[in-house]
Amino acid sequence: MAHLPDINKQALAPIDLVRYAGASGDFNEIHTVPEVARSKGLGEPIAHGMLLMGWAADAVGQWFPDKRLTKFTVRFVGMAHAGEAFVIEGALITEGAGELQIKDSSGSGKLVGSFEVE
Repeated sequence: MAHLPDINKQALAPIDLVRYAGASGDFNEIHTVPEVARSKGLGEPIAHGMLLMGWAADAVGQWFPDKRLTKFTVRFVGMAHAGEAFVIEGALITEGAGELQIKDSSGSGKLVGSFEVE
């Protein structure tokens, strides 16, 4: 197994969640309105899962810029909130196949996944 370089993502700002809502068309208020998120038991607004999935796909592209992504799966394991910074960690398990995860700065997992490139 070969560890891939960590990719650090700076802390999400609340406006980042609003911008992503506009870009994606996902205006569910649990992502942008603190009162709604709290009323649903989420504490504060949560980041869109697809935002994190996009980061994960982009990480594979950074690690393997000359390869084509042929398989990509993720599973969400924790909620991500504004104010948190993240790290994307990856490992190449076999030639062309690897695993990745996104964690917050305290080490709490947010996303795990696997990928294949050729």
